[in-house]
Amino acid sequence: MLNNSIIDRIKLPFRKEKELFSSLREILGFYPRHIELYKLALMHKSIARRNAKGKPVNNERLEFLGDAVLDAVVGDIVYRHFEGKREGFLTNTRSKLVQRDTLNKLAQEMGINRLILSSGHSNSHNNYMGGNAFEALVGAIYLDRGYNMCMRFMQKRILSQLINIDKVAYKEVNFKSKLIEWSQKNKVRLDFKLVSQSKESGGSPTFIYKAIIEGLDGGQGKGYSKKESQQIASKETLQRLKREPQFIDAVFAAKTERTKMEEMPVLNVPDTEEKEDFIITHDIPAEEPREDNPKTTAKTKKQEKPVAPAVEIEEENDEFDLSDISAATPKSQSREDIIAAAEAAAYE
Repeated sequence: MLNNSIIDRIKLPFRKEKELFSSLREILGFYPRHIELYKLALMHKSIARRNAKGKPVNNERLEFLGDAVLDAVVGDIVYRHFEGKREGFLTNTRSKLVQRDTLNKLAQEMGINRLILSSGHSNSHNNYMGGNAFEALVGAIYLDRGYNMCMRFMQKRILSQLINIDKVAYKEVNFKSKLIEWSQKNKVRLDFKLVSQSKESGGSPTFIYKAIIEGLDGGQGKGYSKKESQQIASKETLQRLKREPQFIDAVFAAKTERTKMEEMPVLNVPDTEEKEDFIITHDIPAEEPREDNPKTTAKTKKQEKPVAPAVEIEEENDEFDLSDISAATPKSQSREDIIAAAEAAAYE
């Protein structure tokens, strides 16, 4: 092994891509032999390259292989490190070590991200570009140097220098709390629905819970307790929200529709006053002013006939002034005397 390392170092100045070799030596802890594998591991699908046969050239196949190798290697390390621990503990510890967030942080810390070839366009999937490249590099190491070198890389380079396996194992990650916190910040409705409950052959109860976000099915989890199954369902839901833009778009579209319905104008609240329409009522006419005595009123009206003003009466008396008639008539005259007097007056 030492001799191979010395030979690789001697060859370095004569290699065409000595900068890439040096960078990979710092990241991996050894010099690669088949550099093409590592170049492919750092090639993101966004660059859309194709080979002579027209097939896409990117790191997806190496990522698939590296994911499987990483599970096996980390599972081996965890099994040997935690003697006597139950299967559930070992599974959770391995999951924490190989989860996408952990691999992303490792890729950033080790400088893998700066070596990735991509189109440069950022999208939601590019959040995992570093973690995907890390898995692809593990696949390249497996093809280039074999399983033992993958084991050495994880033990000597990762778990002894970058990750404290004991802290990771006993660190409690509450995915349900994280999901609830996210839903509250974004005012999104979240529920957990019990899908099924059963017992295994040994009598141990199992629960399957599903997270429901704005009426849409989220992640689903199976566990030996409600808490465990809801934790798994929450973790899967958070992963879907990060990895699937269509899912998160559907969630917020459902939220918009719900809030739109809630903001519709509310109809008038019905009156709670009881109607008493069973009681028959009579309209009482308005009371007219009362007259003290009809007869007295009539007399009063008669007495209230209009009286001509005194001035007008005096004027009428002036028109018919009889003061020039001064002939006095005797108190008692006979009929003959009256006629005679009239004739005498007529012939004067």
